[in-house]
Amino acid sequence: MGERAAYTEFIAGLPKAELHVHHVGSARPETVARLAQRHPDAGVPQGIEALRDFYTFSDFGHFIDVYLGVVGLLRTPEDIHLLTYEVAEGLAAQQVRYAELTMTPFTSVRMGISIEAYTEAIEDARRAAERDHGIVLQWIYDIPGEAGLESADATLGYALDHGPQSLIGFGLGGPEVPRPQFKAHFDRARAAGLRSLPHAGESTDAQSVWDALDALGAERIGHGIRSIDDPRLVERLVAERIPLEVCPTSNIATRCVQRLEDHPMRALRDAGVVITVNSDDPPMFGTTLNREYEIAADLLELDEPGLAQLAITAVDASYAPDDVKQRIRTEIEEHTGQ
Repeated sequence: MGERAAYTEFIAGLPKAELHVHHVGSARPETVARLAQRHPDAGVPQGIEALRDFYTFSDFGHFIDVYLGVVGLLRTPEDIHLLTYEVAEGLAAQQVRYAELTMTPFTSVRMGISIEAYTEAIEDARRAAERDHGIVLQWIYDIPGEAGLESADATLGYALDHGPQSLIGFGLGGPEVPRPQFKAHFDRARAAGLRSLPHAGESTDAQSVWDALDALGAERIGHGIRSIDDPRLVERLVAERIPLEVCPTSNIATRCVQRLEDHPMRALRDAGVVITVNSDDPPMFGTTLNREYEIAADLLELDEPGLAQLAITAVDASYAPDDVKQRIRTEIEEHTGQ
């Protein structure tokens, strides 16, 4: 791997957009430890050092188990508000100006929080974070794959009946269960104006990406790294300019890729696929968005203008309001010209 140090300072100050980051998965260790003390029956370690061991995953299934353990700490609207505000604060500290935060309301409602209270908590936190830190947030509501069609029905209802104006996308996360079974849900979400933003091609194979495109009408693909295994699929992604939300450290942490040197991001970029770099569940994976940009600088051999273009690509692939997009583009250009 090359030298990252030269670009660390440039990346730290680079205005950015984050497109693939999970609400619960972004909980700071300090927040998790505090909530674990509040809810000791959840089985989540209460100390920072113990959490580091807790966040070492044997495989993707183990990661899902740990993730759901942290979900079990979010039992009140106040817990949700605290988490949401602190996630936004942490992103803003990395010069993230805009983020599309993937939310899984089904798991919180199952914990006993009403969808009305959940929505009020995230919206209050969103407004406070924009006021205090200048970061603009929008939401993607995703179906947790491990909870099946029941969760899909519920999530669609939360989106259509309770979704705030800041809800812009409909997603599908968790284990990569077959995508076509959710076609009707995505059809209805898209008909209501929500963007189709499912995960695919992370822990399974290229077929799940085909299914996300053909059955779910995907406009961006969460991860999508296994697309590299199918040249026809790569051709389609290039032809239709379907962006991939690539999360390198996540793929190593969940053992979907064995070594960074083996990561297909470079091959996908070289083939002409639109690549954005994101952090997924950063504290759980011991990373930050800035760190992911440093990794991209290595894997893609990017200089400062190349890193700035990577940041602009994420802005262009986002569903931020046009005035927000223009403002961030201008800030990136100003930063690069310093």
